[in-house]
Amino acid sequence: MAERKAVLVVGAGDATGGAIAKRFAREGYVACVARRNAEKLQPLVDEIEAAGGQARAFGCDARVEEQVLDMFQTIEREIGPLEVVVFNIGANVQFSITETTERVYRKVWEMATLAGFLTGREAAKVMLPRGRGTILFTGATASLRGRAGFAAFASAKFALRALAQSMARELGPQGIHVAHPVIDGAIDTAFIRDNFPERYALKEQDGILNPEHIAEQYWQLHVQPRDCWVHELDLRPWTEMF
Repeated sequence: MAERKAVLVVGAGDATGGAIAKRFAREGYVACVARRNAEKLQPLVDEIEAAGGQARAFGCDARVEEQVLDMFQTIEREIGPLEVVVFNIGANVQFSITETTERVYRKVWEMATLAGFLTGREAAKVMLPRGRGTILFTGATASLRGRAGFAAFASAKFALRALAQSMARELGPQGIHVAHPVIDGAIDTAFIRDNFPERYALKEQDGILNPEHIAEQYWQLHVQPRDCWVHELDLRPWTEMF
């Protein structure tokens, strides 16, 4: 019997993270999905299983080292080797610099950067002995430029990008593909629909990002031949200015 392979999506929400998990599940991977509240993942697990796939939900605060360690150990012990790890936690907030509290700045850094480091480090630990694997860090417009009002978010996403670059240079020659897809544009989510109706209306013109299309690009990053690995990939609608 073939060994089961696992993918872990940390930050598996209702849009991009869930779509990534479903895309890999269609290829036979056991989709391990994580967020702080595991109960919120049940609809995603049910959907994957209804389509014939396998999934398991984990309640994990990725900012807490012990919880991240326990999750990786459980997956490797009970499910199968992690072939792919996706870090997809958001943390997008907007405050003027004078209204950005220490608590806000620290929390955003913990969610977008510290959690990314813990996830990436543990992924490297299990993949290096096997000499293979893919680690994907979801970036954003703020990974490349800091807009007014986004000091906390941009600082954290800049740092996550640097982490991804450093890991790619260290782990690439050892067989681990580390990539940083930059999602530059609004995504088709309930948040955009409810809070930015004018932007959401662009959906009819393919003017916002479809989570399933994003997920397809993550799959393609994983299956790229290693003689032409991509590290950074910009994903944006055709109408988006940059």
